[in-house]
Amino acid sequence: MKQPRSSRSIATLRTRLRVTRRKDIALGPGKAELLALIGKTGSIVSAAQAMEMSYMRAWSLVKTMNRCFKDPLVMASRGGGGGGGAKLTAAGKQVLTLYQQMEVASLAATASGWKSLRKLLRD
Repeated sequence: MKQPRSSRSIATLRTRLRVTRRKDIALGPGKAELLALIGKTGSIVSAAQAMEMSYMRAWSLVKTMNRCFKDPLVMASRGGGGGGGAKLTAAGKQVLTLYQQMEVASLAATASGWKSLRKLLRD
């Protein structure tokens, strides 16, 4: 029996750009999301919680990104009496913006092929 049109799953195309430097993944979808959340929340802890990952994993990703780029992308300060925090540097903001623009451009570049491919998918 065929499913009614309203209950069909909708096929989507997602880009998965990765920037590598030697053996490291300098930037990818998860790291870009982490940067965006750090920029929004001002906290590695809050960004990690929003992504359902441990603080140590988030901190490790930040260290990898900072090591891969000429200038650090995230500046973090320790907690304590005044509280800690994290913020994107000018380089971090620029890298995030460029990555997001590249994602949009990659979707635009594949639109024609995606339209044809989507027709070959099951309903």
